[in-house]
Amino acid sequence: MQIVNNMECIVIGSGIAGLTLSILASRHGRVALVTKGPLVQSNSYLAQGGIATALSDQDNPCLHAEDTLQTGQGLCDAKTVQIFAEQALETIEFLQKLGVHFDRDQNGVLALGKEGAHSRNRIIHAGGDATGRIIIETLLTHVQNNPNIEIFEQTTITDLWIDDGECKGAFGIDSAGASIGFGGGKVVLASGGLGQIYQFTTNAAGATGDGYALAYDAGAVLRDMEFVQFHPTALYTGKDGGSLPLISEAVRGEGARLVNSDGERFMHRYHEWGELAARDIVARSIYSEMNAGKRVFLDARHIPHFSRRFPTIDQICRSYGIDASQDHIPVVPAAHYTMGGIQTDDRGMTNIPGLYAIGEAASSGFHGANRLASNSLLEGLIMAERVIQHIVSVPTRFTQDVHTQKFRRELEQREAGRSVATMDVNPDAMRRLQQFMWTHAGIFRTETLLQKAREQLESWRRQSVRGSSEYRIVTTAWLVVSAALWRKESRGAHFRNDYPQMRQEYQMHSIQQCHMSQPVMK
Repeated sequence: MQIVNNMECIVIGSGIAGLTLSILASRHGRVALVTKGPLVQSNSYLAQGGIATALSDQDNPCLHAEDTLQTGQGLCDAKTVQIFAEQALETIEFLQKLGVHFDRDQNGVLALGKEGAHSRNRIIHAGGDATGRIIIETLLTHVQNNPNIEIFEQTTITDLWIDDGECKGAFGIDSAGASIGFGGGKVVLASGGLGQIYQFTTNAAGATGDGYALAYDAGAVLRDMEFVQFHPTALYTGKDGGSLPLISEAVRGEGARLVNSDGERFMHRYHEWGELAARDIVARSIYSEMNAGKRVFLDARHIPHFSRRFPTIDQICRSYGIDASQDHIPVVPAAHYTMGGIQTDDRGMTNIPGLYAIGEAASSGFHGANRLASNSLLEGLIMAERVIQHIVSVPTRFTQDVHTQKFRRELEQREAGRSVATMDVNPDAMRRLQQFMWTHAGIFRTETLLQKAREQLESWRRQSVRGSSEYRIVTTAWLVVSAALWRKESRGAHFRNDYPQMRQEYQMHSIQQCHMSQPVMK
């Protein structure tokens, strides 16, 4: 048993939000950076797209905000969107100072790409389609060489410690399987998304939604959990599930076309913007073609110097025997991003003092019902900068010696039940859950399927041991299904076959908190 104490900040998660926050927080005190897998295992590392920033003479932050609001379909927070759009340039300058080299054109000017639902070219990339990897590797050099940051890899957080109405720490299991407690500082959930609860996903292996379940059990408010974005174009590898390589939105931005197995370019039957329609529209269109018995492919053969522009994607395709300059690329939609999450303001504050959430774990109001492409890395960076400003401005209010004594007693109690509560999820049970969520709460949803899903998930949740990995994963799936069942309309990434239209009375958020029997409107 170990207690890690006297930290300015306890950061849970090692994606772009968690790493950036750790660097910023280390300038003010000691930081515990906790991640349940290897340090490099995150969705941010896998990100092929870029960062949306209004830089050209034909663009400005207001236009970026307008595109974000339109894609969010009535559920974005307009103030937050405007703040983030205006702060975007600062984040690029911050990364450049850390050593990130973004792609430039032959004149040395930052190259700006275009992606779906953007009205202007405003996407900045690094290494073509390796933006996430390059940024994360740069951030890691600063984290790993920082004496104020203590890194805890292969360490799973099992509970948050709420004492006298405040979050004062977190409990978990370390890499050796022993109980460990983190206390003495503000707790920030930067734990990422939930793509792994679905059969097909582009997400990293650790993206099982732990942060949502931890926050929910602690009494935090969760918002808009029904809005799960399915990326239209993951590489179809022939597997019946698991993580799939992403074929970036930027490929369609460069002019790649979607065709079905009849050779038909079909997207204009579904939307006037064709391949550059919003992700939810493109994903549903592809899925509809597949339900009609057709396979779907991305035709990128006419893109000049494909291997140079998209080196990562080219290498991935070749590993599966596909030459993108000569062959069609088989694609399938896959769970990609969670717009909902732990409700915060634009400074990452939750309803529980001392508990913050940033990045994909949070619902900050930036994304609404659907995320605009290349806004996710941007949000992670901005939220990290804004949350640390608030953390250092609010002093810790509890007495250290009393806190340590109570904390130790709590940790000892958990140590007694540790062997039962931390069992890994049985692989067969995990596959069962993933397949169940894909068929019952995936791209197309209905009352009958969602009702059946909630009943089954409630049964699995009762059978799970609180604090176990299985309990957290099932809880997260149950939160998604409960919110999707409540929202009897189609909006953004949430589509109901039985309610295919957007309804004005549902232009509001779903809210979930542990004392509620079902989501409520707000």
